[in-house]
Amino acid sequence: MAALTVARRELAGYFATPVAYVFIVIFLMMAGALTFTLGGFFQRGQADLGPFFTFVPWLFLFLVPALTMRLWAEERRLGTIELLLTLPLPQWQAVVGKFLAAWAFCAIALLLTFPLVLTVNYLGNPDNGVIAAGYVGCLLVAGAYLAVGAAMSATTKNQVIAFVLAVAVCFLFAAAGSPVVTEFLSQRIPALAEVARGLSLTERFNSLTRGVIALRDVAFFATFIGFFLFVNAVVIDHRKAD
Repeated sequence: MAALTVARRELAGYFATPVAYVFIVIFLMMAGALTFTLGGFFQRGQADLGPFFTFVPWLFLFLVPALTMRLWAEERRLGTIELLLTLPLPQWQAVVGKFLAAWAFCAIALLLTFPLVLTVNYLGNPDNGVIAAGYVGCLLVAGAYLAVGAAMSATTKNQVIAFVLAVAVCFLFAAAGSPVVTEFLSQRIPALAEVARGLSLTERFNSLTRGVIALRDVAFFATFIGFFLFVNAVVIDHRKAD
């Protein structure tokens, strides 16, 4: 499949520059610092990764857009997008290939947090099924942010603008189910409060971190990712000549 060929090429490109290593180091350092300090990993006296999973979506909120801001913006700025799209492969496969490469990169970053799993198993007897479900949730949230970031990157040639747009849109979906937002909407527009909860990425993620991999949550993330990849393809099709 051509999309996998594009994905392999893009993934190799990440590790050909310092960007990949900087991203991974920052993610691991911040995840560890937040888990053990603000999360009170040892003070809680519980053998689980609750503190880690609490902060991962918010770390990804800023780090993933930094990863995606150059996906299409750089291609458009340098004019290499025309070369990519003239290759003998459907446009949607180029979009999916770039997305899969970035998603695989995020999976590698998450995999490198395995010392936390070893630590919690050494300190107690955690429910590793719940931990595995939490990691699945982290990967799905990363995929959702990546799809949004890729779509925003396709709208502009400026990487900084792509980053800001991606952070803003991701924040809207991350904070949609927060008590502040839902209480505000329930007092003024009750119907929108339920819509906000339904569109909240963190609400779905929290369900997964409790060890419940519900089909409706997986379907939501799949639909969310598919929608923004579709938007990505449409934007590329309409702006490839810019």
